[in-house]
Amino acid sequence: MKVERPHRPGDIAAGLPADRAAAIRLAALRLFAAQGYRATTMADIGAAVGIRGPSLYKHVSGKQVLLAEIMLGTMDALLAMHAEAVDGVTDVTERLRRAVEAHVRYHARHRLEAFVGNREIGSLERPGRVLRLRSAYERGFRELIERGLAEGVFTVRSARLASYSILDMGMGVANWFHDSGEFSVDQLAYQYGDLALRIVGR
Repeated sequence: MKVERPHRPGDIAAGLPADRAAAIRLAALRLFAAQGYRATTMADIGAAVGIRGPSLYKHVSGKQVLLAEIMLGTMDALLAMHAEAVDGVTDVTERLRRAVEAHVRYHARHRLEAFVGNREIGSLERPGRVLRLRSAYERGFRELIERGLAEGVFTVRSARLASYSILDMGMGVANWFHDSGEFSVDQLAYQYGDLALRIVGR
């Protein structure tokens, strides 16, 4: 399978929002995805939004702030989607399916955020908060699997390994999914839900 960066440099300035702060974040996101965090300069970001030199620093203090905002925003969104997906559902099998479907939908619909979040964690100078949110997100899946095991519904040996496998499987969607491909987002999410249930032995 060919893994591609989900954004090309020529697309950086296209369709940026009118709000200056939002435009700067989106341009940074696209640049980080297209050429990597370390290869991207503040001058690159400024050029994409039409701001030259020191004027950019009136809006943002540096690349680290932008990268942290992107990664924290990604984790906040994932945690919120997870909570919404399982809300009001009591059956543990259905809760896990819905959590997996939400996970896959996010990675299919937010490929840039997912790509940068997975590839650039090592570029954060202070990754502690992002790592804590990641742990909380993984724990949500693991606790569902542990509950299924306790109820005798799931049979997998390791809830931790199962949660890691399910999350990694879903994150990989950001590397290859295209809207014009064989499956729609909803079709893909449902099939990944099936795969996740097989992983836990349902």
